[in-house]
Amino acid sequence: MATTAVLHSEWIKIRSVRASFGSLIAIFAVTLAITLMVFPTVGQAEADNPGAEPLFNAFYALNFAQIAAISFGATAVSSEYLNGALRISLAAVPHRGLFYAAKTAIVGAAALIAGLVTSHATFLVGQAFMGEYTIGLSHPGALRACIGGGIYLALMALFAAGLTVLLRSAVAVLSILIPFILIVSFVVGDVANGAAEYLPDRAGQQVLHQDPVGSLGPWGGLAVTAVWAGAALLAGWWAVRRRDA
Repeated sequence: MATTAVLHSEWIKIRSVRASFGSLIAIFAVTLAITLMVFPTVGQAEADNPGAEPLFNAFYALNFAQIAAISFGATAVSSEYLNGALRISLAAVPHRGLFYAAKTAIVGAAALIAGLVTSHATFLVGQAFMGEYTIGLSHPGALRACIGGGIYLALMALFAAGLTVLLRSAVAVLSILIPFILIVSFVVGDVANGAAEYLPDRAGQQVLHQDPVGSLGPWGGLAVTAVWAGAALLAGWWAVRRRDA
């Protein structure tokens, strides 16, 4: 089967599975909803606090977008492990390398597009309510943060996708990653700041800061997140090659 046909078939799978397509839409919808709820009421009050970081605060809703991105990456892959779907997929595309590359490419591309739209939208919509505290895309680091935020969401989706192939369960991956990001990452950060900056979420979110702290920098932080995602995808590739369908 031609590569373009395999890519098209993988997109059809995502679009036709309600859980995965709903998670993809949720990356944008949930983020925009949180932005509209938070910024009209507390946006200016937060900006008036001493030590406030306007740029990083503008992307507050991406904390929820990353959960949707992880859910998308996990559900887009886990459907292959329901009712023998993987055997059917491999019968149609016997070349496992092509099958896996096409699936992860479509997941990554869809998450990247949704992430870029989401990060730009949450920044621009949020600033509409900031009054005298409004910052624009010309603000130092703003455009970088909008682009980097989209890349970060795509990397988190790929991280979840790779782990899901390895564990064969979206539930297992979501049970690990969501508590890790919401709880464990902050606990580790309080105990060992030096080690915490190399965690996938902490590292990737450096790109959202105007003046990132630590040794990584904005793009170095994204590179660390990319290494985590790449390691998960390699583990998933090992599982696809070695395990029976």
